[in-house]
Amino acid sequence: MQRQSRRLYAGLLFAAGCWGQTATPPAALTWQETQQRFRANNPTLLAGQVTIDESRADEITAYLRPNPNLTFGWDQLTPFNGNPYRPVSQSYLFWDLDYLHEREHKRELRLASAQQGTAITISAQSDLQRNLMFSLRDAFVRVLLAKAVLAVAKENLDYYDKEIGINRERFKAGAIAKVDFERVELQRVQFESDLETAQVNLRTAKIDLLALLRDRTPVEQFDVTEPFDFGEPATDLNELRSLALNTRPDLREAQQSLEKARTDHRLSIANGSSDPTFSVDASHQPPPLNTYVGFSVSFPLRIFDKNQGDKLHTFLDIGRNEKLRDAAEVTSLHDVDSAYATLMSTLQLLRPYKSKYLKEAQDIRSTVSFAYEHGAASLLDFLDAQKDYRDTELNYVNLIGSYLSAANQVNFAVGSEVIR
Repeated sequence: MQRQSRRLYAGLLFAAGCWGQTATPPAALTWQETQQRFRANNPTLLAGQVTIDESRADEITAYLRPNPNLTFGWDQLTPFNGNPYRPVSQSYLFWDLDYLHEREHKRELRLASAQQGTAITISAQSDLQRNLMFSLRDAFVRVLLAKAVLAVAKENLDYYDKEIGINRERFKAGAIAKVDFERVELQRVQFESDLETAQVNLRTAKIDLLALLRDRTPVEQFDVTEPFDFGEPATDLNELRSLALNTRPDLREAQQSLEKARTDHRLSIANGSSDPTFSVDASHQPPPLNTYVGFSVSFPLRIFDKNQGDKLHTFLDIGRNEKLRDAAEVTSLHDVDSAYATLMSTLQLLRPYKSKYLKEAQDIRSTVSFAYEHGAASLLDFLDAQKDYRDTELNYVNLIGSYLSAANQVNFAVGSEVIR
């Protein structure tokens, strides 16, 4: 009975181990899922979000009112005059309360400047995300490209193995010479090399993507999925230029910096105004003076205005930010034009490949292979047809990768995902 129980337990443990080894691997991530995981895990993006919270904290400080000052005193102590045994007989206690009143809306302008600083920080964070998303999309596309190249390499190797098998049978039957068969078999090295290179490239691309996602999933268990194809863009160049001017976060940041410079100049002018200090004081004095209450207002005499330099500095800063805004606009339009030209150039090459060249290369390979097997074509023709098809298919796959990279560049230049 004990032996049967042990065998049963051992069988269950073995089955559990086998199930663990054959468990279904994690589902491949789509582009949307990759973006969500990136936003949740990337440390650079998360650190930038903290900067926004810090800027919002500065708004609290900017809107604080001045604190009043409260003074207590004890005056007219006479330890060396009069009666030395009554040094406090003529003394009295007094207090004074004063408050600085800020004129010309200084407090409101400080708050406006701080809020505009927060808006600039938010735009800077959006621009950081735009740059990181470009790197993420680039790594994602490289994984898709490596997978497509690997699939082509496997397909070509499988097809060529079948050709080798057919030629082996022909060699055994005496239809071809040994040297011709060896030349056919030797060509397999190139297909094996393509396969090994594709496997290494796929692994490297996955490692880069995992680093951006801050994901410790083993490379063998990590995968992504999206259609690896191209399509005609739904927007033209003029629409892309208009979108870039409205959505690019770096351009918005430049405009917000200009507005903040104008606010800072107004604040500098306001700081040049004199702020009164209102005071009230009271004291209880010995007779015959008794108790009194007093009021006062004091103004600083700005005979030497030390704020002129700051006024000039903030005024010049307005002009500097205007030029930076114009430069950002020129840069954004240049980026859109350059990326769109690359995209259209890639499309011009892809269209004939899809509609014509791929089918022609496949037909030529099949026709020459059939003719060679029946003695109607030379070995050189056979090898050239195999090489031409391999080159054509790899060129097509690489061109799709170039199209997706160009689309990523267009999205980066526009500042939003206009081409998926």
